[in-house]
Amino acid sequence: MKTNCYIHALCGYVPDAVLTNDDLSAMVDTNDEWITSRTGIKRRHKLNADQNASDLAVEAAQKTLAQCGVKAEQLTHIIAATCTPDAISPSVACLVGGKIGAGPVMAFDVSAACSGFLYGLSVCRGLLAADPDAQILFVCTEALTRRVDWTDRSTCVLFGDGASACLINSRSDGAEAELEDVVCRSDGALHDLIVVGGGTSCAYAKGDSVDEHFFIQMQGREVYKHAVRQMTHICEEVLERNGLKIDDVALLVPHQANLRIIEAVGSRLHIATEHVFTNVAEYGNTSSASVPLALRDAHDQGRLRAGDRVLMTAFGSGLTWAGGLLRFF
Repeated sequence: MKTNCYIHALCGYVPDAVLTNDDLSAMVDTNDEWITSRTGIKRRHKLNADQNASDLAVEAAQKTLAQCGVKAEQLTHIIAATCTPDAISPSVACLVGGKIGAGPVMAFDVSAACSGFLYGLSVCRGLLAADPDAQILFVCTEALTRRVDWTDRSTCVLFGDGASACLINSRSDGAEAELEDVVCRSDGALHDLIVVGGGTSCAYAKGDSVDEHFFIQMQGREVYKHAVRQMTHICEEVLERNGLKIDDVALLVPHQANLRIIEAVGSRLHIATEHVFTNVAEYGNTSSASVPLALRDAHDQGRLRAGDRVLMTAFGSGLTWAGGLLRFF
């Protein structure tokens, strides 16, 4: 039996501070041409010293609740997708609940890195199957600039900070979109290709300084190869299991990691360039917040109309990857 899963008031938030490629060229051996030609990124947003991932999520969450006229105490669940939480514990979801005054809701984090939005949608769909009356606040939030090594030009140019939020329930009234399908996969045997450090494997003693294992480490060439292959395959799987062809899709919204990856996936799927949405130039890679921020921008730019079907895909640390279908109203 199909579980009705509707998305309401998808909102985004990015910090005001911006790091341009020229700004980075003053910090590390790089330049605008080198970054743009390899990644398509022109700028990224950076949180303030007094902000954390939970603060970005709260900003997005408050927009969502105001837009759909729901009070925090009416929520039944808060789910946060993040790979850069404020702390190992408590969860970002609990912190968000406390900051918005949600009360005794079920709250927990989903750790699927850049696939977090799609993984989280799958979790929300499962919760609604168990409790069709659930009111779920789903946030994706990342403070990636806290985890980049600013001396490593291969990674520090890629990442930015940002958050999204939406209300998910089983009622179509006032919804922006319906989740038609979502498929999630992983391969833990390749866990070392992308690592965000700082956990218990970093065996620091009090007074120790952090080393390179604290920061994002990535084997770029291998990541590119696996990302293109798996994002393409998961999109094909999602289309096949729903009896669709690529021509039935109004827009492909992929994870905004790197323009080369996006273009390669679009080419392999044989979808016209004008039907592939990108905003990587403005935000860089915001991990779990990437796909929802792209969806929000696509909607605001008039790229989505009633009845449009959107194919989403993402790939991240884990390794994790996922694909999904939304139908917009």
